[in-house]
Amino acid sequence: MISKIPLADWVDTFVDFLTDKLEPLFDLISEAIGNFVDFIVFILASIPPILFIIIFAGLALWLSRWTTALFTGVGLWLINNLGYWEGMIDTLALVLTSVVISIVIGVPIGVWMSLSDRARKVITPILDFMQTMPAFVYLIPAILFFGIGMVPGVIASVIFAMPPTIRLTNLGIRQVPEDLVEAANAFGSSTTQRLFKVQLPLATPTIMAGINQSVMLSLSMVVISSLVGAPGLGADVYRAVAQVKVGIGFEAGLAIVILAIVLDRLSQNIGKPKQK
Repeated sequence: MISKIPLADWVDTFVDFLTDKLEPLFDLISEAIGNFVDFIVFILASIPPILFIIIFAGLALWLSRWTTALFTGVGLWLINNLGYWEGMIDTLALVLTSVVISIVIGVPIGVWMSLSDRARKVITPILDFMQTMPAFVYLIPAILFFGIGMVPGVIASVIFAMPPTIRLTNLGIRQVPEDLVEAANAFGSSTTQRLFKVQLPLATPTIMAGINQSVMLSLSMVVISSLVGAPGLGADVYRAVAQVKVGIGFEAGLAIVILAIVLDRLSQNIGKPKQK
């Protein structure tokens, strides 16, 4: 009989090695992410709720149709009325931080995959692993590396939400018509000029679809992140579950649903012609 492969021991040894050798790096990342989240919370919390609602409703009207603006205004008003405004602000800050990190890291990787078949073959299985591994598993090393609080929640959200941005950036650039690429080459465009003046502009709708998916996946991690101390609406849901308070859990869950719909409608309409 073949003995069991000590995979768990190998993983534990590797994590311990990273924790010992890269502790200064993890502390720096933790401080940077924490400060960025605090900055976003400060900016969002400094806006009076009524002005915040008007701004988001106006943005929805500009990007989409009046029904979306009406839903945005009524939905955000309901969140404020139910007393979950501060939790919504914390949740929005965590989602925005995760999405910004996903874009900053994911788009360049997607561009690299589109330009190199070898990179695509190597990175695609990694993306499959990132998307199929249960999100709870990411929290374990995140706690060891970054401690309890918002930072491990953000890190887990980034790992879980980044693959769509990478995949659709790669797909969008690869779907640019070949004749346009050949025309750019015929005019003597360099790789950088061709990328920024032809491929990325034409791939923008597909890239934005990937970013939209990253937004929704980040928001889906809200409740899971609350298990490691991340603030926001997820913490309200978690407390309601722990105390078996169905009504409070429904209210907090409804606030998450409203925020998810608002962010989905806004992000999916960026860069698209306005609907009538």
